[in-house]
Amino acid sequence: MTERKPPGVDIESWVDRQIRQAAERGDFENLPGWGKPLASLDTPYDELWWIKGKLHREGFSALPPSLALRKEAEDAREAALAARSERQARDILTGINEKIRAALRMPPQGPPLNLTEFDVEDVLRTWREARAA
Repeated sequence: MTERKPPGVDIESWVDRQIRQAAERGDFENLPGWGKPLASLDTPYDELWWIKGKLHREGFSALPPSLALRKEAEDAREAALAARSERQARDILTGINEKIRAALRMPPQGPPLNLTEFDVEDVLRTWREARAA
């Protein structure tokens, strides 16, 4: 919308005309997110929603690195137990074990890590038992 509202024209009719012309040109077709529900539609209002969204998009975390790794390790274990195949579960556990190993060599900032590498075979045994039940 680069043109100014002409004097004497009702603002509502001028805006409606701009929207109609853009729709006729196809400016609203194939927009990102078209046909998808709004992600925050059912969440309570948060004054800092845009800051939190920006931090999430940029990959920043509100947690110190050691706590973020603990959370990631918990999520990885849950993801491994929910994996569709044993190979997928093994890949998830191997990936998080590499991160834990690196953090044990060079401890991150924050509270103590208090993590050890996952015993892949033990977690896979639990995964197999859950599948058999």
